[in-house]
Amino acid sequence: MSHSKKAIAALKRRKLISLVTRKSYTINRGPSYAPTRTKKAADLTKEMLDSGAWKSTPFKPYNFQTLGESVNGGYLHPLLKVRSEFRKILMEMGFSEMPTNKWVESSFWNFDSLFQPQSHPARDAHDTFFIKDPAQTVSVPEEYYERVKSMHEVGGSGSIGYRYDFKREEAFKNLLRTHTTAISSQMLYKLANQEGGFQPARYFSIDRVFRNETMDATHLCEFHQVEGLVADYNLSLGDLIGTIETFFKKIGITQLRFKPAFNPYTEPSMEIFGYHPDLKKWTEIGNSGMFRPEMLTPMGLPENVRVIAWGLSLERPTMIKYRIDNIRNLFGHKVDMGMTKNAPVCRFEEAETQQA
Repeated sequence: MSHSKKAIAALKRRKLISLVTRKSYTINRGPSYAPTRTKKAADLTKEMLDSGAWKSTPFKPYNFQTLGESVNGGYLHPLLKVRSEFRKILMEMGFSEMPTNKWVESSFWNFDSLFQPQSHPARDAHDTFFIKDPAQTVSVPEEYYERVKSMHEVGGSGSIGYRYDFKREEAFKNLLRTHTTAISSQMLYKLANQEGGFQPARYFSIDRVFRNETMDATHLCEFHQVEGLVADYNLSLGDLIGTIETFFKKIGITQLRFKPAFNPYTEPSMEIFGYHPDLKKWTEIGNSGMFRPEMLTPMGLPENVRVIAWGLSLERPTMIKYRIDNIRNLFGHKVDMGMTKNAPVCRFEEAETQQA
């Protein structure tokens, strides 16, 4: 029996009828039916590939239309900012950068070529990271090796040497370099034996070194070393002090003090102290010296050539510049990425020379 829309509307107004909608569904087993619900995987993992589970694992369909998370621009770490500024200053002073992209060195270049005895405490395993595989280097310049060995055993250039049996197996041990001076020794050897003979040169490097030290607020097992050297005829301690003062003046430090020190491969040697205006005290900021003739003579450098050198860490001036009191907040896995993102541009203002 059918009724007109007008009649239905009249009956609804009199509340004699009400409109009811009935829906019915028929459910059948589909191709993906399973008695238990299985969560679909969103990513393909290494473990799935190793075990072969990817073959039977259900995956969520990939939506090629969705937008990925927006990518922000990269940020330079404060260490890199200070490194860039130091590099610019040193190149302005006429220095050339040494190739330091080799962290593994032989004990020969790291210690022996620097006239550092094979019994020196720094060569113990508790101070140096030795490499297990490969444990030894392949080769070193043989003629140079023999001259270095002779200098250690019997001396030369006015020295009596260390008077011990120089061991080849000790010299060939591989290690993580403990200082970038290992590169300096190789550069000086090349400088002495280049075609055309020795030519005066200025070199610098800023790169990572490794030492087996106890970590605390100011020490890590790896850090960055800034090193500079000048090789020329008849240089003196005054040239060394003048070069150091010029560099530190360019980074705003004019109050310097020099304290006699000992290094196995420099004589004389000096520790460098600078006055810290924020801390209101003198603090050690570097080390310096003149390479010993026992180191330079086996290389083949002319007798009247002197090499002055100095170095400092990159971390300490960076911590001072950015007011960081714990080195682990600057370098390592505890670094706050927000700090890296918000670190201001590094700029060192050259200090003005005060007129008397």
